[in-house]
Order: sequence, then C-alpha cells, then structure tokens
Amino acid sequence: MNDYDRDEMMTVAAARMLWDGCVTFVGIGLPSAACNLARLTHAPGLVLIYESGTIGTRPTVLPLSIGDGELAETAACVVPLPDIFSDYLQAGRVDVGFLGAAQIDRFGNLNSTVIGPYAKPKTRLPGAGGATEIAAHARQVFVVMKASPRSFVAVLDFQTSGGHFEGRGKSGARGGGPTVVVTDVGILKPQPGGELALVAVYPGIPIEEARAAVGWPLAVAPQIETIAAPTRNELAALRALKARTEAAHREPVRLPI
Repeated sequence: MNDYDRDEMMTVAAARMLWDGCVTFVGIGLPSAACNLARLTHAPGLVLIYESGTIGTRPTVLPLSIGDGELAETAACVVPLPDIFSDYLQAGRVDVGFLGAAQIDRFGNLNSTVIGPYAKPKTRLPGAGGATEIAAHARQVFVVMKASPRSFVAVLDFQTSGGHFEGRGKSGARGGGPTVVVTDVGILKPQPGGELALVAVYPGIPIEEARAAVGWPLAVAPQIETIAAPTRNELAALRALKARTEAAHREPVRLPI
C-alpha cells in the first residue's frame, strides 16, 4: 500500500518538471501547489509570477487567490498588471506557464469559462483571467488537472485557451503551447500533429485505468515510463506546506476597530 495519495503523486510529478531559475507564470490551485513544492525542494531559485503583478514571490502558505496579500508581502517586486503581460509574458521572458482548467481536449485546448452552452450554461466558471495570453505566449505550457471523462473531453463546451489547434502557427501565438499534461493517473504529452498521448503512468496504475479516465480514445506512446514514487523529503515538504496553509486559513480575520 502506498504511503501517499494520487493528489500527492500528481503534485510531486508536476513539481519535478520545473528547474532552478525557471521563470514560471503560476495559476491558483494545483499549479500553485506544484510550483511552491518545487521551490521548497529542488528549485529554490524558481521565479514565481502571479497575475496580480507579484514577481519572485516566496509565499509560506498557498494563496487563496492571485490577490492574496501573502504574494505581495513575499515578492521581490510588484509591478502593474499590464507590465506583467507586455514586459514579461509577451516579451518572451516566461519559461513556463502553469495552468489548470475545467476541461481539456485531445489537443490541449482548455476551457475555464462555462460548462454547457455559453448562452445558457449549466455552470459559469471564473473565466480566462490571463490563461489565454499565458497559453499563447509562454515558451512552454504545463497543465495539471485531475483526469475524468467529464474534464478530459472529446469536444470542449467552450475554448478559453488555445492548445495545439489548427492554425496556431498563423494565429500570432508565439509560445510553444502545451508540452505536458500532468494528471492523477499519468502524464500526457503531445505527439507529432499535436494530439496528446499517454507517455507515463504512476506506480500501481495500469495503462487501461489511465485510458478509461479520458473521454476520447487516448493514444499510448510506444514506450511507457513509470514515474518514481514521491520521496520522503518531497512528501514532508508538501504536507508541511498544506498544513501551514490550512492553519493560516483557519485563523479568524481581525479587522481594525
């Protein structure tokens, strides 16, 4: 029996893909957990940028949103939002855009806008934020999402951010697009033509289980890697980060009198 759960395996696998000195545009949620775990373990020089304008932030707990004060308090600097996009992202200074979404299709296109028809959605989601620009201009895009047929879909309900769509090269999107999708059952990477294929699984998870978690006939690479289980150091760092976050968010907010 593993001494870790699938969420921990997924977060560790995503964190390992980042390197020391990498400039990363971070999304809230799973991307933020993976990036901060990398910073606390093997990549202390990781440069984290959040959409609120914080650069080089080093939070001690995971932020609740891009507007969390923890990000500004621990940042090397805070710049105006337009500068983040024009002077950093669109200027090609972001190595990795780390994103999540509600839906993804076989070409890495993402939906974070609506579930159901746009005019009468079943669920209205937070929307694009900066994800559209990140997907277009970051040198690489890493996606981290839990896999299920409801989220890994054959056809998106709405395309918020572009992956390896037809015509990407002529669209003005200068970044490389999605290079890896990290899930809780395995890792997908685009093949020639841009379609995602299963390239790695986690210990104890068979290929067929990974394929069943995807809502299209998932291609499988000729050689499948098995990702190493989390180390004690990785688990300890991740669990301590989550414990600090939970404790901080349980504390009552004290308003000035």
